[in-house]
Amino acid sequence: MNDDDGSEQHEHPELAGYEPHDSARPLRSRRTLLVMRIAVLLGLVALIVPGILTSLQIASATATNACSVAVAHYYPLAEGSTARFDLAGPGGFGWQCYAIDVHEREAWVIALGLIPRAPGFGPPIVPA
Repeated sequence: MNDDDGSEQHEHPELAGYEPHDSARPLRSRRTLLVMRIAVLLGLVALIVPGILTSLQIASATATNACSVAVAHYYPLAEGSTARFDLAGPGGFGWQCYAIDVHEREAWVIALGLIPRAPGFGPPIVPA
């Protein structure tokens, strides 16, 4: 760039003749903005929903396994066990474990919590 001779030279010749965008008109049309917003929303849903579904599946499997262990410990003669998520169950909000007897009646066994975990049984009882 040579300012001594008074001639104006551009630092970037490819920008010669460039005129800034008219601020009265939007840069993108409404349709383009709508398509971009929908694409971003679908992308977020595609990222978040599989994580939620995977977490629920893992929590369900963990609750089922923990419930079968608890039923085997507390109700050894039970025919089966079931674990389900209750909003207001006997053990409060979260996963609840039920034992199923011969007549298919359910008996509440233990609350597994909001995030299910293996039940803690405490120290074994040794007869004296």
